[in-house]
Amino acid sequence: MKTILALWILLLAAAPAFAADPSSTLRYWSDTWRGWHFYEEPEPEFEHRAPPPPWPARSSPKPTAKRPAELIEFERLQKALEETRHIAVMRPTEANVRRYMELEAQVVARASTFADMAQRIAWASPDLDPTLQGRPVNAKALEVFDQLQMAQRSESIGALGRDHVLLFFFRGDCPYCHAFAPTLQAFQARHGIRVVAISVDGGAMPGFADARRDNGISRTLQVSQVPAVYLAQPFTGVITPIGFGVLSEAQLLERIAIIGAAPKIAAAPFTGQQTGLLSHAGVSP
Repeated sequence: MKTILALWILLLAAAPAFAADPSSTLRYWSDTWRGWHFYEEPEPEFEHRAPPPPWPARSSPKPTAKRPAELIEFERLQKALEETRHIAVMRPTEANVRRYMELEAQVVARASTFADMAQRIAWASPDLDPTLQGRPVNAKALEVFDQLQMAQRSESIGALGRDHVLLFFFRGDCPYCHAFAPTLQAFQARHGIRVVAISVDGGAMPGFADARRDNGISRTLQVSQVPAVYLAQPFTGVITPIGFGVLSEAQLLERIAIIGAAPKIAAAPFTGQQTGLLSHAGVSP
């Protein structure tokens, strides 16, 4: 009896708690599927992030400059000509080929008109006239140009001859050397630069009675073909190849003048060690 009374008192004491939150009892009985021992994962804590910045206002596109009508027309004509030609090549019927030829004639006519206008402008503007720039095209003007150029080159070679000589490598049995020797003799007399003849095989050469025997300088310079001409400066030992084979006086003038204008660049391969060889061969400043 006492036990029943005690249970009744406990039930009366717990009644207010159940009455205060009836949902707890329902939640308990509805969650029986979890079992007696379960573990709830904690609710994830979301990091508070600042809202993304608003998208920048979209700027209106800048108005593009209007293209000239001539460019549009040119591109249209160019495309039409190309397409018409491709069609005529792939299907060369009379109509297709004729269409291409007619369109090409239009393009040629336009180009001819442009060329005529450019020529008229060049005639009236000396700075735009290509015939007045560089080497002339007129025969009379070309003759005067060549004379002036030869005189200028001859003068520069005469100045170069104050401390330079021409080395002429030859063989006594070489017919090309014999044919080239008179040109060198005339060149020496006309332009004032001394020619030093060096015999590779010990043979003689008419017109060069004072020719030297090769002392090894041809091997040092790797002279593999004669006749050969080199420009030498005995004081510094700088030696520069001018050419091989039979050369004309005009070729000698041109090559020596060009090399003389930039001796350091042209003579880079042969410097220094040839000074002694030149002195031993009797070539002195």
